[in-house]
Amino acid sequence: MASKMKKEKVAIIGSGLIGRSWAMLFAGVGYQVTIYDIIPEIVEKALKETQLELNSIEKQGLLRGNLSAAEQFACISGTDNLKDAITGAIYVQECVPERLDIKKKLYAEVDGLVGPNTILASSTSTFMPSLFSEEMKHRAQVLVAHPVNPPYYVPLVEIVPAPWTKSEYTTKARELMTEIGQKPVTLSRQIEGFALNRIQYAILNETWRLVADGILSVKDIDVVMSEGLGMRYAFLGPLETAHLNAEGMLNYCERYCNTIHAVSETMGPTPRMEGKVAEQVAKELEEMVPIDKLPERRAWRDACLTKLAQLKKTI
Repeated sequence: MASKMKKEKVAIIGSGLIGRSWAMLFAGVGYQVTIYDIIPEIVEKALKETQLELNSIEKQGLLRGNLSAAEQFACISGTDNLKDAITGAIYVQECVPERLDIKKKLYAEVDGLVGPNTILASSTSTFMPSLFSEEMKHRAQVLVAHPVNPPYYVPLVEIVPAPWTKSEYTTKARELMTEIGQKPVTLSRQIEGFALNRIQYAILNETWRLVADGILSVKDIDVVMSEGLGMRYAFLGPLETAHLNAEGMLNYCERYCNTIHAVSETMGPTPRMEGKVAEQVAKELEEMVPIDKLPERRAWRDACLTKLAQLKKTI
């Protein structure tokens, strides 16, 4: 067992779902992981939940990594002392709530504790890294490593540098993500929303318009994705899909560029997700999945995502 373990330490700041997922991913290949949170009882609860989840996943045959659940959990510890969590870590993954004031305060503390070689990565899906790192002494080490929720089951990670992030840190972060079994992409520069959310927002905006205009019900819109586009996009991106749907991309552009532009011109202004349409969408969704059934439906989603990931490895 000892030969499977690594000596290097990884710190996870924040013990919620995202933080615990990161901890399991790093422990899966033998890194020594320390989970930090501000209250001892929260840390203890996180460790217990992590152990239960690892055991449950192992029983389902869905455990990731190259160690058993017991071996992985043996790599994970917890603390309510930030200095203890960070000291000696080669990589820090921050997973605190999506509030800029909280992140700025945390990174100011981390800046006084971290050494010159540690990668400081944020799980944020909202804030560009420059917004919370500009005043830091170690700002060249800061980047975003944005996972997709839930990161244990969806492997994409967006690596986003600040203007002052040194390339050696983005390169090493990408190597680490690949090592733990994630699928990293590296943005050349920071941009609002990164890549995934910009694409996701475009889809959400158009589906919102279709509901607001009475074209489709919420249920039917979701069928368009789950039984149509989603089946393609589970294996191919939109650009390769287009490439395959004609005699190459240039032929696709020749055939469809005018139609795509004309249809896109009819899409109208960006909608605000509020008011009566929001109430209508929520009502239809709650008929499909009642609020008290959300945990059950999430578990079903996670199982489907894991099986899909396993299928993709075999083809």
